[in-house]
This record gives sequence, C-alpha cells and structure tokens, in this order.
Amino acid sequence: MDAAHTASTAPILILLGPPGAGKGTQARVLEQKFGLVQLSTGDLLRAAVIAGTDAGKAAKAVMEAGDLVSDAIVINILRDRLAEPDCAKGVILDGFPRTTVQAKALDALLSETGQRINAAISLEVDDREMVTRISGRFTCAGCGEGYHDSFKPTTRAGICDTCGGTDMTRRADDNAETVGQRLDAYHAQTAPLISYYARKNALKNVDAMGDIARISKDLAALVAHATA
Repeated sequence: MDAAHTASTAPILILLGPPGAGKGTQARVLEQKFGLVQLSTGDLLRAAVIAGTDAGKAAKAVMEAGDLVSDAIVINILRDRLAEPDCAKGVILDGFPRTTVQAKALDALLSETGQRINAAISLEVDDREMVTRISGRFTCAGCGEGYHDSFKPTTRAGICDTCGGTDMTRRADDNAETVGQRLDAYHAQTAPLISYYARKNALKNVDAMGDIARISKDLAALVAHATA
C-alpha cells in the first residue's frame, strides 16, 4: 500500500454551521487544543493548484474555464492532503461536504484508510440573531479593527478606538436581506446532510449563540469524547 492507502486512526471531524456562526474561530481553537488541522475546500484547492499536483492541475484547468470544480477533483485533492504528515493527528473539515452526494464520496474515501467520520458537529444558531450579528458589522479601513452597531460600537461615533481613523467600511453583502438569503440557502443545502449524519449517529449539536469561551468549552468536551 502507498501512503495514501495506509490504515489510519486519525480522527475526522466535520464542522457545520451557517455563515457567521463562528466556524473559523472555533476551528482555530480546536486546532491548537487537539493538534488537529483545519481543512477548507477553498484552501485545499488553492494549495493543490500552487503545488501543481495532478488533481491541482485538473482543478486549475476547470477554474480557468470558469466552471465549478467537480466533486471527484475535490475528493482527489482531499485524498492527497490527508496523506500528508501533519494530518496524522486528525483534521477538521470546514465547508466540505456540502451535500449528501459529497458525504457519500467522503465516506468512500475514508474507507480506503479504514477511517470514519468521528463527529459531524453542527453549530446551532438563531437565524434572527444571526441577521443582527452579521448585518451590524463594520471595520476601520485604516487599521482593520472590527466593530458592531450593537455589540461593539466605537466609543466616539465614527472614530476608531484603536487608531483614531474615521473611514469605516462594511462588506456589501453584510446586509439583512443578503444575510437572510445566505441563511435560507444554508438550511436548504445542509438539512439533508444533517439528517445523513444523524442516521449514522455521528451528528453532534452545539449551541453556538452567546459567549465564545463557553462555546469553545462545549466543543472541546465534545471533540475529546469523539476522538477518545
């Protein structure tokens, strides 16, 4: 067997959650605490293209043609990445799979090395609160300090607390209508995936509203149990 097909006990975790749920923040905490590697589809594609792997070349050709990279190419890139030494302690998949078709393809990939999904963790959020949380965000263009209309306003209106700048920016898609549409799309796309992992007894739910430290503690306890 080659390295990509050698039996492995490295845990595989999936982090599910809508935009703004804190997946990136929590994944970084889990990386540091458990020595896991966070893998997102975008990062995987970019790295494979830069590395010039066979799968990366295939992905580059598709993207340059303006088409979507197929599930088969993504799976091949993921296969190569999982075989790298830094994944030996386990990985957190962020943004993949997105559909049950991708989930089944991932199961087939993991069966090659005798691995499985240890836990598919769903960060549960309140949609109305998420609209408020995301649509109220703004950033100082000068130093990058982040603020929020309700949760973290500037001390003096329109003036950055950090650098004193007055040029504040908001992402064009951080508005109530667009955020609501993104949440609707996420739920429509992910609902079958949640059911899929629930049937496999791999689904875990975490309340992702409120204090970040408390959420991190809950996630850490869940991951420790899932990877024991």
